[in-house]
Amino acid sequence: MLIHSSSQLLTLAGGPQRGRTLGTLGVIEKGAVVVRDEKIIAVGTTDELKNAYPDEPAIDAGGCVMMPGFVDPHTHLIWAGDRANEFEMKMSGMEYLDILAAGGGIISTVKATRTASIETLIAQTRPRILRMFSHGTTTAEAKTGYGLQTATELRLLKALLALDDESPLDLSITFLGAHAIAPEFKDNPQGYTDEVVNTMLPMLKEWWQANAPRLPLPFVDVFCETGAFNLEQSRQVLNKAKELDFPLKIHADEFDNLGGASLAAELGAASADHLVRTSDADILALGKSDTVAVALPCTPFGLAEKDYTPAKKLIEANAILALATDCNPGTSCNESMQFAIALACRYMKLTPAQAIAAATINSAHAIRRADTIGSIEVGKQADMLILSVTDYRQIGYRYGTNLVKQVIKRGMVYSVDIGYYRSA
Repeated sequence: MLIHSSSQLLTLAGGPQRGRTLGTLGVIEKGAVVVRDEKIIAVGTTDELKNAYPDEPAIDAGGCVMMPGFVDPHTHLIWAGDRANEFEMKMSGMEYLDILAAGGGIISTVKATRTASIETLIAQTRPRILRMFSHGTTTAEAKTGYGLQTATELRLLKALLALDDESPLDLSITFLGAHAIAPEFKDNPQGYTDEVVNTMLPMLKEWWQANAPRLPLPFVDVFCETGAFNLEQSRQVLNKAKELDFPLKIHADEFDNLGGASLAAELGAASADHLVRTSDADILALGKSDTVAVALPCTPFGLAEKDYTPAKKLIEANAILALATDCNPGTSCNESMQFAIALACRYMKLTPAQAIAAATINSAHAIRRADTIGSIEVGKQADMLILSVTDYRQIGYRYGTNLVKQVIKRGMVYSVDIGYYRSA
């Protein structure tokens, strides 16, 4: 089909954007796209493509902005229960690490998730995926991590694979057995680290090859943070994962600077995420590497904190900066990349153009899919949005509402209607 008559077509062509190149939108005024067999086969102006494809079935974008679908490269999408009570505790002045030490935080979700059936996990996660999709996310990374024991972690993987099969939204799966110290090892964090390294990761490799042999191996992530895994334990987990050929990610510097970002750069991790307390030395290391710096502005917002990822320093260091929601039950119960962009503009001082690039082509690179998604280019997957606005600067400027009018996913058109989607 030919999708034509956009006000602005944001192509984001040319690959991931480093440093000061961030925000290169590749705008085509009155742009159009031709899609066949789930792929983009032509990009140009409306006049050019109408003349070149006169008999193509057509969709009129109605003078609206067209752009790539959002890619959300960091979510904890699957869990059971909620933590609304902890939100009230935080708003009463209790610190997150204190809640965690008192048995709340991640561990409270672990307790609920361990007792949930796979059917319950799928049923509770499905609406989150649909809300993400209706708000323009066409691909999302999804982590395990609320099991902290092999059987539950594998059950979470099985549920995510089922959701990936049934949903129009594509999932990029990450194993996060090293999300927190399991309650059984509360007084022995090294013992749990050894359990992840010596038992979980080898079993994960065997399980994945048996259950998802046609898919690439999942990422392996670790929460390098005070109260979770220290730097050497994080290195131990990632070294074993690398030895087993898993691609790597790391949570780093959310509350304290332990050196996790430099570790990620050293080991060639796909991304280092959070990066609120990241040192200048770590920022320089990221700037010299291909490891993507993933900012999660919804998290400090959710915690009512004042410090955010130092985006300007990362840009000056020539790093690859991306955005994600960090969708999770405790600190960022939000599925909208549009809201992440709005926060990034206000608190990280990104321009709308920079935030859009960070939420599309750079976030695709954070899950190593920038060769197939994240931009509107010939040969790429036809994952696009038609927004209900005529100027891209409305993205970020407006918030608290959904600007997505239609989602095109693998060439299929979905119309968004009050938070629900349907095939058009």
